[in-house]
Amino acid sequence: MKARIQWAGEALFLGESGSGHVVVMDGPPESGGRNLGVRPMEMVLIGLGGCTNFDVVSILKKSRQPVESCEAFLEAERAGEEPKVFTKIHVHFVVKGRGLKEAQVKRAVDLSAEKYCSASIMLARGGVEITHDYEIVELG
Repeated sequence: MKARIQWAGEALFLGESGSGHVVVMDGPPESGGRNLGVRPMEMVLIGLGGCTNFDVVSILKKSRQPVESCEAFLEAERAGEEPKVFTKIHVHFVVKGRGLKEAQVKRAVDLSAEKYCSASIMLARGGVEITHDYEIVELG
């Protein structure tokens, strides 16, 4: 896996993935940025959310669950002093469908957290306390 990050002036950076996709990262005005993109640490949090949500949806589909929507809401706490690493992250899944089995949703969340989500497991091994929960919304 590769990435290229190009400085575009002030606190603006363009990140290009090995697959050719580009994201804009920028700092807040107090750090010389113009608020034109996500902050790099927000990108880490978004990456974690995407990784674990991908897993949960994939696992639910493989177990033939009628999942129609899955959102992951993440909240993170950071250290107060430099380096301002993440100290705690909570992931709340909202899974929607018709006739979803709770045991299967719980299994999907647990498997992502404990076995499949590389981002989550990597951050946890680095000392971040990561917790998960979920709710199931039955669609009429």
